[in-house]
Amino acid sequence: MNSAAATAPCLVFGEALVDDFSTEQVVGGAPFNVARHLAAFMAPQLLVTRIGNDAAGQAVRAEFERFAMSEAGLQLDAMEETGRVLVERSARAHRFTILPNQAYDFIDRDTALTVVEAAQPGIVYFGTLAQRNERSRTALNALLGATGALRYLDLNLREGQYEERTVTRSLQAANIAKVNEEELQVLFKSYFQIKPDDPALSAEEVRASCQALLQMFSLDALILTLGHRGSAYFSADGQVVTHRDNPAPPFVIDTVGAGDAFSAIFLLGKMRGWELDVTLGRANEFAGAICAIPGAVPRDLGFYDQWMRKWR
Repeated sequence: MNSAAATAPCLVFGEALVDDFSTEQVVGGAPFNVARHLAAFMAPQLLVTRIGNDAAGQAVRAEFERFAMSEAGLQLDAMEETGRVLVERSARAHRFTILPNQAYDFIDRDTALTVVEAAQPGIVYFGTLAQRNERSRTALNALLGATGALRYLDLNLREGQYEERTVTRSLQAANIAKVNEEELQVLFKSYFQIKPDDPALSAEEVRASCQALLQMFSLDALILTLGHRGSAYFSADGQVVTHRDNPAPPFVIDTVGAGDAFSAIFLLGKMRGWELDVTLGRANEFAGAICAIPGAVPRDLGFYDQWMRKWR
């Protein structure tokens, strides 16, 4: 990592939305979760997103204020609604409906370019959901073309919300890609024709396949998150760093936002120059702690104090 990345902001591109439970609306969106975590740790960050002029948009703006985040990258849409995900609770699992044609689908290219040119970011975080519409996809591509910053892709695949070509282009654009086990299976199926019902791959075959992905897309690193089992970091030079010695959370309320928490701390480690093994360990532990609270982001900002003291 160059020295500029240590002081320059992390530019986070993508959706800010509300999860609509009918009885309440909870602000979310993977990029917004990442940006809020970074802000809570007082790391320079800038979220580029778009919201509507509605109650949900007001809830998003309230979170910008609560986390003392800059609104320089926040675009307002006079016509489209703030992003919403309809959530139906059930005894077994929640059912999610991601609504189409939301404000974050229409992020303006020129406005985003003005922001990135002023910010001069050291890292750019992006995913795939905000690329489902051509307008936001064009804005992201222009933004990536305007900076030489490190590019961190959190693949974050949502069923029915992405095209394979978007995944391919995102991997080609990234320096570091983060996937979970299900997403890795999607990549294996797409690029190596390895199907879920095929015989299970050995550890060596998984490692070889991950190295093949690194070479195929000229990635510097591929991060595989394994839930409570930790994570594995595959680098282009053949190095594999696994981090499994993680304190288990005392209990699990839900796993919503665990991946976003991992990404935020990994990026924080990059920005602050932590050793890789330290970064992975802290990212794993923090993601586990998020599983022990309701939702993706704590409602009490005092939650972050223990981590600041611990990592000082």
